[in-house]
Amino acid sequence: MICEQEITEVVNKIRKSLLRMTFRQLQVFRSVCDHHSYSRAAEEMALTQPAVSLQIRQLEELLGQPLFDYVGKKLYLTEAAEALQVASEDIFGRLESLDMQLADLKGSLQGQLSLAIESSAKYFVPHLFAAFRREHPEVSLQLTVVNHSQAVRRLSANRDDLLIMSQVPSDMALEFLPFLNNPIIAVAPPDHPLSQAESLQLQDLCDWPLLVREPGSGTRRACEEYCHQKRAHFAQIQEVGSMEGQREGVLAGLGLALIPRHAVRRELQLGLLRELPVAELPLLRSWCVMHPRGKYLSPVAQAFFNFVRDQRKQIGVLAEQFSGVSNSL
Repeated sequence: MICEQEITEVVNKIRKSLLRMTFRQLQVFRSVCDHHSYSRAAEEMALTQPAVSLQIRQLEELLGQPLFDYVGKKLYLTEAAEALQVASEDIFGRLESLDMQLADLKGSLQGQLSLAIESSAKYFVPHLFAAFRREHPEVSLQLTVVNHSQAVRRLSANRDDLLIMSQVPSDMALEFLPFLNNPIIAVAPPDHPLSQAESLQLQDLCDWPLLVREPGSGTRRACEEYCHQKRAHFAQIQEVGSMEGQREGVLAGLGLALIPRHAVRRELQLGLLRELPVAELPLLRSWCVMHPRGKYLSPVAQAFFNFVRDQRKQIGVLAEQFSGVSNSL
C-alpha cells in the first residue's frame, strides 16, 4: 500500500519536472498542435525538423507521457497533449495579459484581441472593431472566421479571448451579451417570378430549389428549425458550403437562399438581388459576444467586451449605416 509520504514525493517530482519546461518548448509544441505536422511547425519556427522532434521528445520525457500519435499519415493529439495545450494557452494568455497591463500602466491600451466569429458576422465585425480601434489605436486584431460547430469547439478549448456567435450553447457555462440583430431573409434574382410578388408566405418558396450552407452552420440549423416549425418543406435542397456560395448561386439562378441580410447588402443595394416579401421573415437572431464563465479576460478583451456593452446604441447606428436597415436590439 502506498503511503502518503510516497504520494507527496511523486507529486513533488512531477512538479519539478514541469518546472523544467521552457517557453521555447511550449511554442514549438503549440505550433505542432496548430499544424498537425512537424515539418510545418519547423517552417513556422525557423527550425529543422529534427530540432522540432527533439523539443517534443524532451517535453514527453518531462511529462512522462507521449504527446502525439501517428495513425496512417495523420498526427493526432493524445489526452496529455490536449491537457498541455489548454495549459499552454493559459500560460501565454497570461503573459500577453501582463504585457497589456504594463502598457496600461503607461497610460495606453496595447496588445492583440484574439476574436473568433461565426461566418454570418464577418461582414459587420470588421466595422465594429474599427469603431473600437478609433478609441484604442494601439490594439491589433487576430480574427478567426468559423461555422457554429467550430465556434463551440473553440469555446470548449478556450482558444480565443472572445467569440461572437448567434446561437448560445445552452449546455456551457458562458458569459454572453446580445448586442445586435442578425436578420435572415429570403433572396432571389430580380427576374425570378417570386420577385414580382407583393406578399408571400414561406410555403410559397418551397417549389423552388433552396441553396443551403454546410452541415455545422448555425444559420442552416436555425433556418431548418424555423422552416420545420412553419411546415415549410423544400423539395429541392442544394448544399453550396458557404454564404458566398449561396450568394453566387442565387445570382447565377440556381435557386433561392435564406441568408443574413448583411451578407447580401451590396447586391440588394445594387439591385442584383431582391429581398422577397415573405410574411414570416426576417428571422431575427441576435449576435452575442461571449466567453467561458470565470475566464480571466485580458485588458484588451475586457475593454472590447465593455465597448460592446456600453455602446450598443452606437453599434445599432453603425449597423444601420452598414446595411441601410435598422438592426439595433
